[in-house]
Amino acid sequence: MRIFAGTIISLILAFTTRGQETNRPHHLQFESAIRTYEARDKTNPPPKDAVLLVGSSSIVKWTNAAAQFPKHKIINRGFGGSYLGDSVAFADRIVIPYRPKVIVLYAGDNDLAGGVKPEKVFDDFKAFVNKVRTPLPLTQIAYISIKPSPSRVKFSEQIKTANRLIQEFIARDGKITYVDVYSPMFTSDGKTRPELFVKDMLHMNEEGYKLWAGIVGPILDKLDPPAK
Repeated sequence: MRIFAGTIISLILAFTTRGQETNRPHHLQFESAIRTYEARDKTNPPPKDAVLLVGSSSIVKWTNAAAQFPKHKIINRGFGGSYLGDSVAFADRIVIPYRPKVIVLYAGDNDLAGGVKPEKVFDDFKAFVNKVRTPLPLTQIAYISIKPSPSRVKFSEQIKTANRLIQEFIARDGKITYVDVYSPMFTSDGKTRPELFVKDMLHMNEEGYKLWAGIVGPILDKLDPPAK
């Protein structure tokens, strides 16, 4: 009987702990990555008036961005697996302190795959804009649309909805740039382009980032004009 009672108590504790973990704020799992960036900033301060790339793994893996945009000073502060709301949560630590000229944000992809509604992604985008705009009124913001990864085709409608909501908001705002990478990542007959992705069909390969660079580059030149 004691063994049975002990088993029941163990199961209750296990489910209770699991529930607590589920209810933890999503951004807390990235605390270590953010602390690593903060420690690096102390020993190797990032450049001033730079272009800041921030967001999820598509930013993390954009390792050749500095080479692709040689006329701009690039800071990469991506953290893989993050939601758009996580960039809001950490803006005080890895966005605002740099006082960048331009913020290039990519996030929202993981949110939708994790069950977050498009409307929530949209709300988090607005929260990000509001959070950085007060301390950084002169900083330009560019949002890269959620990409159509072949492995996440079942989320196509949610992706289109989130992109549309954000694009319409940006059009009304007039001070943010919407970067459409969604449309160019389809073939002429409306199929996603697998040649732009690595084996997992989620993350991009060199060709994918080359496509992005061709779209983002002219926008950076406009928002952060190179010195003559």
